[in-house]
Amino acid sequence: MGAGHDHGTRAASGARHRKHLWWAGGLLTVFMVVEAAAAWFTGSLALLSDAGHMFTDVLGIAMALAAITAAGRAGTDSRRTFGLYRLEVLAALANAVLLAGVAGYVLVQAVRRFTDPPDVPAGWMLAVALAGMAANIVAFALLRSGAKENIAVRGAYLEVIGDLLGSAGVIVAALIIWLTGWAYADPIVAVVVALMILPRTFALGRSAVRILVQAAPEHVDIPAVRARLAAVPGVCDVHDLHVWTLTSGMDVASAHLSLDPAAELGAVLTVAREALHEDFAIDHATLQVEPAGDGRHCIPTGW
Repeated sequence: MGAGHDHGTRAASGARHRKHLWWAGGLLTVFMVVEAAAAWFTGSLALLSDAGHMFTDVLGIAMALAAITAAGRAGTDSRRTFGLYRLEVLAALANAVLLAGVAGYVLVQAVRRFTDPPDVPAGWMLAVALAGMAANIVAFALLRSGAKENIAVRGAYLEVIGDLLGSAGVIVAALIIWLTGWAYADPIVAVVVALMILPRTFALGRSAVRILVQAAPEHVDIPAVRARLAAVPGVCDVHDLHVWTLTSGMDVASAHLSLDPAAELGAVLTVAREALHEDFAIDHATLQVEPAGDGRHCIPTGW
C-alpha cells in the first residue's frame, strides 16, 4: 500500500479531473464570448461583470489543467523530489487574485454608473443571462466531485459557483428593468455579485497561503499527534515534530522519536506509521529514531 498505490490513485483521479476541466472550460469559453459581446451590445454592467467573472473561470480552469498535467509528469524529474504538486496550490492562489481584481473593477464601474445609469435592453440581457446560467450549471456538475479532492479544481469550482450566482443576479436585474424600467437594477446587481465573490476569494486565497507557508493543516491537532506518537510502545520522547500539507489531500509529517533501549526498531516504526495513517490520515511520514537521552543523534535545527 505504499507510494505506488497512492501514485496510481492520484494519477487516475488526475485524468478524471482533466477530462472534466476540459469540458467545463470549453463550454464556459463559448458563453464567455457570448456574454462579452452581449455586454458590449446592451451596455449592461451586470452582464459585463458576469462575462469578466466567466473569463476568470476559463483562465482558472486553464491554470488548473496546466498544474494537474505538470504535477502528473513531475515524477520523471529527479531534481523535483516532491514533484510539482505545489503548482496546484499556486494556480488556486492566482485564481483568488484574479477574482479579487474582477470584483474590484466591477465595484468601481458600478459606483460611476450610479450617477447616470444607461438604458439597457432587458430582453437581450435576460436571454443571455439564462444561457449563461445553463452553462454554469453544467460546469458546476462537472467540477463538483473533483473540488473535494484537488485544491486547483476547487478554485475553478468556486469561481463557477460565484458565476452561477452572478447569472442569477443578472436575471433578476433584467426582470426588474423589463417590468419596471428601473435602470439602477443593473449597477446594484453588479455590486451585489462583486461582494458575493469576495468572501470565497479570501477563503480560497487563505487556504492556498496556509499550504505555501507550510502551516499545519487546520484539521490536524498537533498536540494530539505528539501524544499519539509518544504513546507508541517503546517511544520515550517525541520532538522536532512537523506537520504540513504538500497539496490538497496530501498531508506530510516528520518527527524524531527517542526510543527505549529495549524497543524493537521495526515494530516502533510500523505502529507509529499506522497510528498516523489511521488517526490523522497522514500517509507520508519521515520518522528519525534515536536512543533515549543520547543528544549526539539529534542536533537542534534552530528553527
